[in-house]
Amino acid sequence: MSFEADEKGRNGSPPKRDQSGYEGKSVGQYLATRIPSLKPPMDKVPNPFKTLALLNRQQWLFFLVAFLAWSWDAFDFFTVSLTVEQLAEEFDKSNADITWGITLVLMLRSVGAIIFGIASDRYGRIWPFVVNNILFIILELATGFTQTYSQFLAVRALFGIAMGGLYGNAAATALEDCPPAARGIISGMLQQGYAFGYLMATVFARALVDTTRHGWRPLFWFGACPPVLIIAFRLCLPENQAYLERRRVRQEGGDIGKTFIQEGKVALRKHWVILIYLVLLMAGFNFMSHGSQDLYPTMLQNQYSFSHNAVTVTQVVANLGAMMGGTTVGYCSQIFGRRFSIIVVSIVGGALLYPYSFIGSHSVIAPAFFEQFCVQGAWGVIPIHLIELSPGSFRTFVVGTSYQLGNLVSSASSTIEATLGERFPLPPKGETKRYEYGKVICIFMACVYIYVIILTAIGPEQRGRSMHASDDEDLAEAAGADALRRGAGGAHPDRSDSSDGEFRGKDAV
Repeated sequence: MSFEADEKGRNGSPPKRDQSGYEGKSVGQYLATRIPSLKPPMDKVPNPFKTLALLNRQQWLFFLVAFLAWSWDAFDFFTVSLTVEQLAEEFDKSNADITWGITLVLMLRSVGAIIFGIASDRYGRIWPFVVNNILFIILELATGFTQTYSQFLAVRALFGIAMGGLYGNAAATALEDCPPAARGIISGMLQQGYAFGYLMATVFARALVDTTRHGWRPLFWFGACPPVLIIAFRLCLPENQAYLERRRVRQEGGDIGKTFIQEGKVALRKHWVILIYLVLLMAGFNFMSHGSQDLYPTMLQNQYSFSHNAVTVTQVVANLGAMMGGTTVGYCSQIFGRRFSIIVVSIVGGALLYPYSFIGSHSVIAPAFFEQFCVQGAWGVIPIHLIELSPGSFRTFVVGTSYQLGNLVSSASSTIEATLGERFPLPPKGETKRYEYGKVICIFMACVYIYVIILTAIGPEQRGRSMHASDDEDLAEAAGADALRRGAGGAHPDRSDSSDGEFRGKDAV
């Protein structure tokens, strides 16, 4: 199967051939191509400002609504982790009991990814996105009104389903219609919505928690408000052009539902290996983020006796590094390739593990910045890498489900590190038991980096793959060549002739 990218000269991006190399080869033949295929293509890409100028108004609005939704998704997730002590006191439970609310969210996110992913690929990006955000409003409000521990767990479990449904939709909304030359940097910027959401949660937690007689509840009530504006924003935008083109092909096939089911059969038959690979890759990436972040504040406080304010400052600086890293490495992946960029930044991140976990003074703020620059730098490549590797008819489902299943596998990261840390006790400080968590984080993350580097090196890459239905051989097989020719005869969404950003076409309402 050959995936041809956009035609030569479109938005300054030359055509790219399928770089995956996994179809039609034996395992040995495929593996023999992996190291040579890592050679950076060194494509000429405009400077970042000119690259961003390639997006028209509609494409910028798609990115903005996706970024805001993903950021607030992260905000809502972190509201619990930032109020663990207050929740434990409210419900007369231990901190460990409250963290089950976090674990349930991580466990059930894959359910939401499957449900909303299939809905988004079948019915379009708009209404599953709207329903998703309506659930955020209801469940954040409900969390703020819970009166018992059981109610709290039940509401957070439902929130996990809602949270899992957003990532794939947001990635598709931001990137499907994006000009090819700008995909890398837009991918990096989108992914850092997660770090931005954490920063926002930290700020509002300081402003709203325990500042009124309602204690922790105002943070959750406030968290339910911005999704109202995000819903209104999305309803003012049209459907993605890439989806509309695909829907026209399904209509030409005679029965949209039957064609969609047939697309699923074709995708499963031809791409089951890549689906398994993406879940394994996302497990490694989620171990990388959770392993470097979740227990780190505990390490600073317990092992190195940082104050609460010092921990907060270190975390904020680390997240600023994450935001810079995602954008920078995402942009570089357009020049050097997706896999090469991930591998290089992972090697650098591994080299920084010792200062990141063994410096016990406030000077650790510098290694924290650069370590998260590397961790989230690698993550910045992921949204577009997943979309380019996913079957065209199931981008939302595959991107969201692989990401969330990887999250499920890695959900025990902090528990693993905390349990191992207890095997390396330090002299107690008063009645407080102390452990050498830094050693565990360093060893754990070194193993994760090695895993990610190996899996990325042997994996496929389809940088520059066309997003158009007209170039999708799976869709041609499912709907028929005639239906593909009739349905995909319209203008492509990222052509330069749409640079004025107007919302054209009868479907763009």
